[in-house]
Amino acid sequence: MMELGFEVFALLFMAAFVAAFIDAIAGGGGLITIPALLMTGMPPAMALGTNKLQAFGGVLSASAYFLRKKAVDLKSFWFILLMIFIGGLLGALVIQRLDPGFIKMLLPFLILAIGLYFLFTPKLGADDRKNRISYAAFALIFGTGLGFYDGFFGPGTGSLMNLACVLLLGFNLTKSTAHTKVMNLSSNFAALLMFLGGGHIVWSVGLVMMAGAMLGANLGAKMVMSRGRQLIRPMVVVMSFIMTLKLCYDQGWFNF
Repeated sequence: MMELGFEVFALLFMAAFVAAFIDAIAGGGGLITIPALLMTGMPPAMALGTNKLQAFGGVLSASAYFLRKKAVDLKSFWFILLMIFIGGLLGALVIQRLDPGFIKMLLPFLILAIGLYFLFTPKLGADDRKNRISYAAFALIFGTGLGFYDGFFGPGTGSLMNLACVLLLGFNLTKSTAHTKVMNLSSNFAALLMFLGGGHIVWSVGLVMMAGAMLGANLGAKMVMSRGRQLIRPMVVVMSFIMTLKLCYDQGWFNF
């Protein structure tokens, strides 16, 4: 990897700040940070590991804010977080042995479907509704699966978690976004442990970006609590469409 100067560190700090701000509201922050890391000349494995470190700072900051505001009840949510953590560990182990090529091909359609669903259901997440399944069932069936996906591949995890909380647990969008961040913290920590074990982290870059991510995520979390659904819904739709285009471009679908 090439030697990085102050200007590059400053740009990476700002990239992490902006990415974490967006991620705290709607997800998709990795669309900014991973390309920024790759542009420094890092090998892909090091870029992904370093990204997990800085992203952990962002989700930790956002989660801490939501917990301070009592937007998440850990006493009733702990089992879901545990199963997400276990799923994240399993996914990170499996990715070392399998090629996620099939998921890469399927993901753009899935993310696009989420964006369209939010776009054409304007009342989605307007109010709390009765949950369709119990927290225990959600943890065992969906929590483990969501955690596994985040550890195995990752892009779009926040959107999937958000939609699951709204549709299955009956949360309004503000409550769903707060819980999504804490869920994402659990799976992100599991994946980070795997990258730590493999030594795939550039600490100097990761810590600088973590500082920016923590500031950006805290600001984004404040925006969620103050503006709620009127901010979250359009951001989720826009980020879903951007993620779809980026994933299609990465797979060469636009090369004619």
